[in-house]
Amino acid sequence: MPIYRNLDRRGRLGGPGQRGRRRSVADIRARRNQPVDLPGIHPVRLPRVSDEVAEQIRRLIVGEQLAEGARLPAERELADRFGVSRPMVSQALRMLSLMGLIEIRRGAGAFVLRRPQAMVTASVGLMLDLHGSVGELAELRLWLETLGVVHAAQRQPPVTAGIGDALRRLAGSTGSASEWIAADTVFHATAVRAAGNTYLTTIYEGVHTAVLTHEHEHWVRTETEPAWLAPPAAPLLDLHRAIYDAVAAADAEAARAAVLRHHQVMLEHLAAAQGMPS
Repeated sequence: MPIYRNLDRRGRLGGPGQRGRRRSVADIRARRNQPVDLPGIHPVRLPRVSDEVAEQIRRLIVGEQLAEGARLPAERELADRFGVSRPMVSQALRMLSLMGLIEIRRGAGAFVLRRPQAMVTASVGLMLDLHGSVGELAELRLWLETLGVVHAAQRQPPVTAGIGDALRRLAGSTGSASEWIAADTVFHATAVRAAGNTYLTTIYEGVHTAVLTHEHEHWVRTETEPAWLAPPAAPLLDLHRAIYDAVAAADAEAARAAVLRHHQVMLEHLAAAQGMPS
């Protein structure tokens, strides 16, 4: 058979079998170039307006463009500046209060409370959205706070000045849910910070904020105060005072027990709020 009969249309040598192999290779390459399936994908939803307002103010605080103690503009003025409704601004301010970044004083307005380290809240919040286990996240918060408070108690001498100031602020906030929530966040972050490890504090703050966002979501959306913050607040204050006393006494085991007791009580409150058995 003349050899030219085995040439393809491009003048290459090859019989039917070789052409089949070339088609198989081409098919494989074509399949590789196909985009992969993305199972479980849903239409993208725009972020809540209040989330975006809170994020913009948070960036100003963390970026040191708003000083501690500075009074934010009134809600009506903020609504005009952001081009959103006043309820959205109210929700944003309550979210910032959960983070311990601002303090909402009844009849006086919102004030910058502190400028923390850059937090990992967004990443932890995303994991919570995907995994959905606030119980595991609360457990991680317990471990992180226990580690921080125990090490704070073991330092010589223990660093208690900041914790004492935070406790006094908390004691002065018992008449207002918004002030208490902000002061509570500052107290726990300060107690962990007393261990002297910036990374531990940063991770703890991110986890703590994510848990609080879940615990107080109803408060953020409706401004309905959590039942466990209703007066009298003395039992809750005693839980925090026990943490301070243990660190001040350099008693690591008492510090561990005080943090665990606080964790257990908060789980009971959360379970009651959700109508679940504790």
